[in-house]
Amino acid sequence: MTQSGWSTIKITLALYPFGAGAAAVNVFFASLIFSWIGGPVASTAWSIGLGSIIGAPATWYFARHIRHLMDIADAGQST
Repeated sequence: MTQSGWSTIKITLALYPFGAGAAAVNVFFASLIFSWIGGPVASTAWSIGLGSIIGAPATWYFARHIRHLMDIADAGQST
């Protein structure tokens, strides 16, 4: 079966800013929770930096899932 529509890489590149931003917010909030037991609170730069690193594989896995759902929809299956 031939894939129609966007490839996984194209979907990943389109969604990466959102995935990196979400990961940066999660890193910051995790550092706030960690501060309750004496850990440091992450700065904005550290949160954005770690979010960009963590956001790449997370966005790629999400794009794979979206591509899979597109393939199912194209095949006419409901699972």
